[in-house]
Amino acid sequence: MPASSRCSTLVSLFALTFLCLPVASQVDAQDVTLKASDTEHWYRGNLHTHTLWSDGDDYPEMIAAWYQDHGYQFVVFTDHNTLHDYEQWIDLEKNKGGLKAFQKLTAAFPAGWVETREHKGRKQVRLKEFDAVYNRMAKPQEFILIQGEEITDSYRRYPIHMCATNTRDLLPPMGGDSVIDVMQRNMDAAISRRERSGEATLVHLNHPNFGYAVTAEQLMQVVGENFFEVHNGHPLVHNAGDKLHASTGRMWDIINTWRLAKLNLPVMYGLATDDSHDYFQTLLHRGSQPGRGWVMVLTDTLKPDALVKALEAGRFYSSSGVTLNEIQQTSTGMKVSIVAEPNVSYRIDFIGTRTPFDEATTPASDDAEQAANLTRVYSGDVGKVLKSVEGIDGGYEYDGTELYVRALITSSRLHPNPVQVGNFERAWVQPVVLARPEKPKSSN
Repeated sequence: MPASSRCSTLVSLFALTFLCLPVASQVDAQDVTLKASDTEHWYRGNLHTHTLWSDGDDYPEMIAAWYQDHGYQFVVFTDHNTLHDYEQWIDLEKNKGGLKAFQKLTAAFPAGWVETREHKGRKQVRLKEFDAVYNRMAKPQEFILIQGEEITDSYRRYPIHMCATNTRDLLPPMGGDSVIDVMQRNMDAAISRRERSGEATLVHLNHPNFGYAVTAEQLMQVVGENFFEVHNGHPLVHNAGDKLHASTGRMWDIINTWRLAKLNLPVMYGLATDDSHDYFQTLLHRGSQPGRGWVMVLTDTLKPDALVKALEAGRFYSSSGVTLNEIQQTSTGMKVSIVAEPNVSYRIDFIGTRTPFDEATTPASDDAEQAANLTRVYSGDVGKVLKSVEGIDGGYEYDGTELYVRALITSSRLHPNPVQVGNFERAWVQPVVLARPEKPKSSN
């Protein structure tokens, strides 16, 4: 079915008594322990990074060095609608990083690495292509770079951005007839390209509350999109929402409740990313700086395909500062173990939706035109805190009614460089799918 037809069919989701597709009752939870071992390791990485190839303010090799120096094992370059695969020269001073970025670059790489030229009376510097930076900066099984792209699209005034991780071919924005259609067309194009190339490319939706562009109802319907940013390090993306707009955490629970209970779609995973643009810290310019959000991926090798496949299998957690030692996911419950920091306390909230649940929703605004572009207000049954535990270890035993369960760990320590003042360090454990309700049989 074409994307536009699929979207027009689903867009009346709330005008109908929901599109209750036939869904078989099933239990997806399996006995899985996510913990480092002799054969598997946690790899820390940022999936959303900008450089001077688009609207970042530093050179790719300097950004790679920052992440390497700060304990990361991988970083994905995701500049807007571009790959680092052609000859590109920029004005040495008239760019976002300017002279200070150039001086920093030449100080770090003094031995013939930096290329400059005179062009029309101006001095230019060449941006190094991805392969050159990789060969200079990567260390096998210690630190790698991954080529990616931020597919930068829009519908009318709404920015719709999707990051592609591990791609060698540019994925141009596809456009569309609605917010849903734009997301679906870009997702379909990425899936088609992956099928043709065999390259494991992961595409995720970025910052849904940037420009308040994407609602939970829109995102939940996109077929093939199983990842979104629950935490983004840019100060303008409104992770926490506001009085009218749902937070990304609230959206996550709404999306998964309806995907699992109503739409027969897979669970949506939540990523934490930097969306880093600004690498020069000053008191007057905080910007979108590195070190605010990352994923911890458990796999047996530090290679792009292995990382993507581990992400797709849910073998990761997201973090803005909390480190986990172990996640146990069994058919009977979930347990989380935290790597304790001195003088820091922790709260583990186990969050999920039980069935049956109150399906009633109301508009988020009395203004019908405004409400059409807002995530609706859902009952407290959707994404409720099922149990809270204080300490570095906590568990939740399933009672058999849960659609899914995820865990949110909140530290008592304030983030040292927060997205918003007052943010505490956190970790997000991915949802475990437990059961899907059977559709009542027709009496006809």
